[in-house]
Amino acid sequence: MYEYDSRVRLTEVDQNQRMTLTGILNAFQDCSTFHSEDLGVGMRYLEERERMWVLRSWNIQIFRCPLLAEAVRVGTWPYEFGKVTGRRNFRLMDGDGKMAACGDSTWVFMDSRRMRPARIDEEICRAYQLEPGMMMEGDAGEIQAPGTLTPGEPFTVRTYHLDVNRHVNNGQYVRLAQEYLPEGFRIRRMRAEYRRSAVLNDRICPEIGICEDGYTIFMKDEAGKVYAAVEFQGSDGQADAE
Repeated sequence: MYEYDSRVRLTEVDQNQRMTLTGILNAFQDCSTFHSEDLGVGMRYLEERERMWVLRSWNIQIFRCPLLAEAVRVGTWPYEFGKVTGRRNFRLMDGDGKMAACGDSTWVFMDSRRMRPARIDEEICRAYQLEPGMMMEGDAGEIQAPGTLTPGEPFTVRTYHLDVNRHVNNGQYVRLAQEYLPEGFRIRRMRAEYRRSAVLNDRICPEIGICEDGYTIFMKDEAGKVYAAVEFQGSDGQADAE
């Protein structure tokens, strides 16, 4: 397992001084980036070979949101390689050494020039040590529309939505989808699927549906094709009490 120690920053907390879902996702993404960089198969290695990893899906469970300035430890490990895909687990340990959140993710290895899946290089497979996958809540399959969807206010992709690959960052879709949750909704599980890449100046049209124990938000283009689908499960209520 690859791990790094940190503390919950002011930029990672909400009005209740608790780490946000966006903060957790960013910590997980940073951890996988650090892991690849330290193994010598990071961004520069991929750019030189016209390759990149594109996130296909997230499955995040949140047990507790650590507090501002609390010490945390972030960990990640790959557990499976296919021909063009890789799967990776994450965990966030709180200041008491208990698991605050965990995650599962699926990534697609891409030819960045042709923008299509590419076979994973043997050198990359050898760089990582596979470890057993984490037992999490069962994957419910592809995110489906829960009946009637209500349109949200469309918005245009700006430069601050983009990542290093010049696509809307996966965490941005999640952050934007959260804007459509009712005030006080406490997220316990989040699933996200990324089906197409939105780029600068694209118009995104959200549609919101109510599902069991939560909400599903589809981020679509003006023709109705889905960029990303985000499902939140949880409950109404205030932040966790100590």
